[in-house]
Amino acid sequence: MREFVALVDALDQSTSMNTKLEALVAYFSHAEPGDAAWVVALLTGRRPRRLVRHADLRCFAALASGLPDWMIEESYAHTGDLAETLALLVPGEASADELPLRWWIEELLVPLRGKLPEDQQQIIIDAWSRLGGIERFLFNKLLTGGFRVGVSDGLVVKALARASGLGAEVITRRIMGEWTPSAAWYSALLHLDTTQDAWSAPYPFFLAHALTQPLNTLGAVSTWTFEWKWDGIRVQVVKRAGHVMLWSRGEEMLSGRFPEIEQDALALPDGTVVDGELLAWDRERPRPFADLQRRIQRKNPSAVMQQSVPVALMLYDCLEYHGSDCRERPLHERRAMLETLVARHAGSRLRLSPLLAVSDWDELFAQHRTAREQQAEGIMLKRRDSAYGVGRRTGDWWKWKTDPMHVDAVLVYAQAGHGRRAGLFTDYTLAVWDGDALVPFAKAYSGLSDTEIREVDRFVKAHTRERFGPVRTVEPSLVFEVAFEGIQRSSRHKSGVAVRFPRIARWRRDKSARDADTIETVRALIYAHS
Repeated sequence: MREFVALVDALDQSTSMNTKLEALVAYFSHAEPGDAAWVVALLTGRRPRRLVRHADLRCFAALASGLPDWMIEESYAHTGDLAETLALLVPGEASADELPLRWWIEELLVPLRGKLPEDQQQIIIDAWSRLGGIERFLFNKLLTGGFRVGVSDGLVVKALARASGLGAEVITRRIMGEWTPSAAWYSALLHLDTTQDAWSAPYPFFLAHALTQPLNTLGAVSTWTFEWKWDGIRVQVVKRAGHVMLWSRGEEMLSGRFPEIEQDALALPDGTVVDGELLAWDRERPRPFADLQRRIQRKNPSAVMQQSVPVALMLYDCLEYHGSDCRERPLHERRAMLETLVARHAGSRLRLSPLLAVSDWDELFAQHRTAREQQAEGIMLKRRDSAYGVGRRTGDWWKWKTDPMHVDAVLVYAQAGHGRRAGLFTDYTLAVWDGDALVPFAKAYSGLSDTEIREVDRFVKAHTRERFGPVRTVEPSLVFEVAFEGIQRSSRHKSGVAVRFPRIARWRRDKSARDADTIETVRALIYAHS
């Protein structure tokens, strides 16, 4: 535990990537494998989910500290961080004992899940009494599922590669997907023999950058390929040893959730890995992303669900062909391989993403204007001779998204943020007019500058009408332009609509509340883009 605390402290104290890298290399080079496995898991986002209810933790803290509930609540409201609040209020300055990190997680934290609050209480209070301030703080972060450190997955991969002598790509591939942190797993992760990697392992995904430069600076149109940027989830299909595995870009195995895709993929030859976009699909057109979410949430969809939300996989790249890694081959060659696979082996649900035929940049502009009509987010631009890289590289793949939709809306509710924004009202509910009433239609958490956030915070505190726990109803006078990527009907929302990726585009200081848009204007966007 002490080594883990020292590592986190070193990572937090530095803004230099090189310094952080050296700290990670030093740790992975000498750490006990069981602890190191958990550190890899924690730093790459595989932390245990919240194990104890926040309300119960506050009760435990009141009992351990002897402080009244109201003081616990006020302290939490002031810090905005429950882990920090509990670490500060629970008495004692004990120093961490010598038990390793893996013990704290495997023997104490993980078994808390499923226990009754009265059984969790004494375990947690005893743990607090054995830990010093920073150790207790990090323990609380793990306990609440809020552990985060300013380190990217890429930096962790670099450190592991340095510590092991393996290539970064090998490490990246080995930490993808589902695995359980253990000493055996960590030893296998750093093992120099690369011939026994699992048959089901996908390749690291290649990602595109948002287009930030004029099209005419990209050179000749003929050196590029163009296709729609589909609004689904990125998926790799792995067919090896007679089995099929589906992987999301988030390194989650999707096997079982889309059995019709797996069935079609069984027709692919062994030694095939293809990349594409999984879409809710019906009558030769994509359906809204929200329909796909219904399928994602079902690990074993019923036949009725499969019929009500049919899916298709739009394929656009081939990474492995007849058992050979072809990622270094130019895109146009990989595309030819993909076309052969789809023509000979793919079923009706595995489709070839069509290429857009354009002769100049003006034609591409014209195609881009029709993206929403195609139920697409925009256009992908890929160099014909580009390799399939690892992660995000600049220059070879670009994503050119459509302009977001915009609505002017009124701030009606506000809630305080957490962490860096603790004590400031930063979470906003915005509404549009339905006759003479304001109807909430979106929540936004980003888009304003720090100066604007503080100004809105002062307004909220001075113009609060009602309080409902942490939420305040405010005088409806501030108008903001809300940008969002998609819109659809929704019976779950009072406004009858749901929007995707809402954020504040700008503060409309030039408008009064009565100038905000109406629900009819919002609903018209559904018809305009359907």
